[in-house]
Amino acid sequence: MLIVKVLHLWMVVSWFAGLFYLPRIFVNLAMVPDASVAERERLLLMAGKLYRFMTPLAVLAVAFGLWLWLGFGFAGGWLHLKTALVLVLLVYHAYCGRLLRIFQTGRNRRSHVWFRWFNEMPVLLLLTVTYLAVVKPF
Repeated sequence: MLIVKVLHLWMVVSWFAGLFYLPRIFVNLAMVPDASVAERERLLLMAGKLYRFMTPLAVLAVAFGLWLWLGFGFAGGWLHLKTALVLVLLVYHAYCGRLLRIFQTGRNRRSHVWFRWFNEMPVLLLLTVTYLAVVKPF
């Protein structure tokens, strides 16, 4: 079971690298002047590749987490809250995909400031999920 835990952590860390960086690309995309077509296309290419890379990592992180859940059981309020927060992260991930499609079609109307705030959500969720998993407060 320790190997499964290592694989779960590895996938989570890798997935979060994408969750941290993709919204940062959105910040840069929101700041690109209309005349900078090459810069916009380069950032869109990077964002698309990153999203396609991080999506299987999210699936594997959840799969290994479910495997751990089956091995250890689903007991404790902390685990219920952690599971709910993982669902929020999956919604965040999917919303990043939606935002990417909005950028790809040239329909973004949000400012770089909004994306800077949006970029902070996975940081706060990771802190909370890590606290719950390590401390198991309830």
